[in-house]
Amino acid sequence: MSAFIDTQSQAQAAGDDIWSAEYWTKKGNTKLNLWRKRVGAPTPSEKRPIVFLVHGSSNSTRTSYDLHVPGKGEYSFMNVLAREGFDVWTMDHDGYGYSESSGNNSDIASGVEDLRAAMPVVLKETGLDKMHFYGTSSGAIRAGAFGQEHPERVDRMVLSAFTYKGTGSPEIARRAARADELRANLRRKRDAAMIRSIFTRDGHAWSTDPAVPEAIVAGEMKFGDIIPTGTYLDMAVNLPKVDPKRLLCPVLMLRGEHDGNSTNEDLIDFFTQLPNPDRQFAILPHTAHSPGYSKNRHLMWYAVLNFFKAPVAYDS
Repeated sequence: MSAFIDTQSQAQAAGDDIWSAEYWTKKGNTKLNLWRKRVGAPTPSEKRPIVFLVHGSSNSTRTSYDLHVPGKGEYSFMNVLAREGFDVWTMDHDGYGYSESSGNNSDIASGVEDLRAAMPVVLKETGLDKMHFYGTSSGAIRAGAFGQEHPERVDRMVLSAFTYKGTGSPEIARRAARADELRANLRRKRDAAMIRSIFTRDGHAWSTDPAVPEAIVAGEMKFGDIIPTGTYLDMAVNLPKVDPKRLLCPVLMLRGEHDGNSTNEDLIDFFTQLPNPDRQFAILPHTAHSPGYSKNRHLMWYAVLNFFKAPVAYDS
């Protein structure tokens, strides 16, 4: 059973008066790290809409959503959302970043449990029990799987760089070829070369500034070069993990034009089955698998902010 085990243990001011705080929760006996940013410290009477960001397979959450790339402009999606009035939360999943490892392979089901363990902390600190979610790559699968299990916690959801069945995807085919290796090992090598390969494997390395993978390497190598295999294995042999018919919230699906983790046909198949008519599908031009790291990341910000700030539709 998860439990809130610590109040904010760190708070600091950054540019734009962005306030940040670190929190901890437990999944069983495993401590999981949460990270929060907003403009100005919270007060008991003020409530802001929450966005919860869910990271993918190969990087922990702060290099995914709070990355600093010296001399290259803004890369922190947390900062962008905070400046737009959101209370922004994220977490390191089991075996990633600052979180402890339970010893499992941190598959999609484990990620759902991680998010479930985070919810009491967010609810206690904000007083709100419903929030927007944004997930990228396997983080989108984690977020979608959580949303189908806990619709009461989800307001609006963005699935970015998502994979449904993986049909026709060259990257999913590469992972499927490694299925026996991934089954046999709870951990895989994720060194600097592997991080750099994320931005070249789709054949459009020009879409990302070369300083970006170097900033990620600098942030990740302090945690070592071994990470869990679970999401890779799930994406290799266990898709689909999200049933579109069970995802009841409004959904925005984002795909880079050159994303090798999916095809338009795969994602449109998912999109057409979503039950909520409040849904959007966007293709980001000149973008590969990781929109948040792209030279065109501002297009992702624009699409997400407009979706999260959409006015309520009249239904009668």
